[in-house]
Amino acid sequence: MGFLSSFLGILGFGIGLPLGLLVGFFFFIYSKPNEAEDPIVRPLNELDTSALEDLLPEIPLWVKNPDFDRVDWLNKVILEMWPYLSKAITGMIRSTAQPIFSEYIGKFQIETIEFESLSLGNLPPLLYGLKAYETNEKELVMETPVRWAGNPNITLVIKLLSLRITVQLVDLQIFSTARIALKPLVPSFPCFSNIVVSLMEKPHVDFGMKILGGDLMSIPGLYRFVQVLHRLAIKKPVGILRVNVVRAHKLLKKDLLGASDPYVKLSLTGEGLSAKKTTVKKKTLNPEWNENFKLVVKDPQSQVLRLQVFDWDKVGGHDRLGVQLIPLKLLTPYETKEFTLDLLKDTNISDSQDKKRRGQIEAELTFVPFKENNLKFSGPLVVYGRKESSDDKPSDDGALSGAGLLSVMLQGAEEVEGQSHNNPYALVLFRGERKKTKMIKRTRNPLWNDEFQFMLEEPPLHERIYVEVFSKRSRISFLSKESLGHVEINLSDVVSNGRINEKYHLINSKNGTIHVEMRWTTV
Repeated sequence: MGFLSSFLGILGFGIGLPLGLLVGFFFFIYSKPNEAEDPIVRPLNELDTSALEDLLPEIPLWVKNPDFDRVDWLNKVILEMWPYLSKAITGMIRSTAQPIFSEYIGKFQIETIEFESLSLGNLPPLLYGLKAYETNEKELVMETPVRWAGNPNITLVIKLLSLRITVQLVDLQIFSTARIALKPLVPSFPCFSNIVVSLMEKPHVDFGMKILGGDLMSIPGLYRFVQVLHRLAIKKPVGILRVNVVRAHKLLKKDLLGASDPYVKLSLTGEGLSAKKTTVKKKTLNPEWNENFKLVVKDPQSQVLRLQVFDWDKVGGHDRLGVQLIPLKLLTPYETKEFTLDLLKDTNISDSQDKKRRGQIEAELTFVPFKENNLKFSGPLVVYGRKESSDDKPSDDGALSGAGLLSVMLQGAEEVEGQSHNNPYALVLFRGERKKTKMIKRTRNPLWNDEFQFMLEEPPLHERIYVEVFSKRSRISFLSKESLGHVEINLSDVVSNGRINEKYHLINSKNGTIHVEMRWTTV
């Protein structure tokens, strides 16, 4: 029976296969295809708004906006120069990344970190139009959208516990709009002193990452997390929160004599800065402060003001009398809002274990956004390649007025060398305040990337900021600290331009330079 069934199966397959091919060939030859329909063609003026919005991004900028000129010739120049530019850029990447890699050697069981391959590929960035601005200054200002969807070959090798791990960056895309200013114009070649570069918007950065040959970004949720993290990392201050801590009522009794010594701590969520404090009011359960504070706001839709009332004690920790939270999204810009809130045991509002009345706190809050058009040409300016600050005073002092935020970013230093040791850190002195970066051990090219902020009631038009680089021993010694050089920076350029990004030669240093980025934003 088994033999018979096998024989019949083979026979059916042998007859069915040719028969099926014959029927298929018959339908292929004698069947008529459906007639192709002509696509619907409609003029632009008949399309609705959504259809036009979908179509316009694909049209070149020099077509949509006649102020932008075609720059095909410039893209051809960049294409010819790209092999040399790419080589120079990769050299800068290697020299910048090497000190960073050296910091992790010996940590987390990492033995070595090095580039296996580093190439930006043969596809250069493309400029999608060029627009020139007319100004009353001796300068040339241009704006251009830049897109780079390159084919770089960037592979990093990490040796961890004798294991060789490869990390590859793939599908890198960067879109942004750049503004270039050549200023001031001078009669000698190349006819300008500085190249000033700024980004008109946050750049769009997209990329993929492979580890050991596997696509890391294919993990569900990881790509979205990386993009959100990127946006948070580049988030800048958008305004100032003015807080007036007015008074408190009927606080808890913590001292034996029936009173407390209350004070208030203020802080914003999402910030690593230390909390601000009111003065201590002695022996009272109904303190009145009327003290004003200013805090930097980066995201008014998500940040929350935390108010904590403590009882000050000479010995031991200070007892917390209560806490309250005020979401900044409740505020209307420029309008002062008064709050009278019941103090809670902790931030867990649903906690029903403690119903004890802890008193109330009164506060007045005002959110003041930074002015969007407070900078010339509606954009921040970044200056590269200057070696010393300018003493020129801005010509429009009347327009540059009002309170604001001075942000100082110490990115790093180069060729700083001490006689006894090389563990550099930087110290910033301004208006009596001292700010210090982290210390980087055993390097002459430290990268700090530390940012400090100063709240000012008026622009620092005629002031200077002092920055000094020190080296400190990691162990106790008579020669524990030595200066590696210093610089005094005139802030008039920061106020007039809104933002500068410069490298300065350090005084009392042979070859040392320091990279400082500063931003002035008014309210």
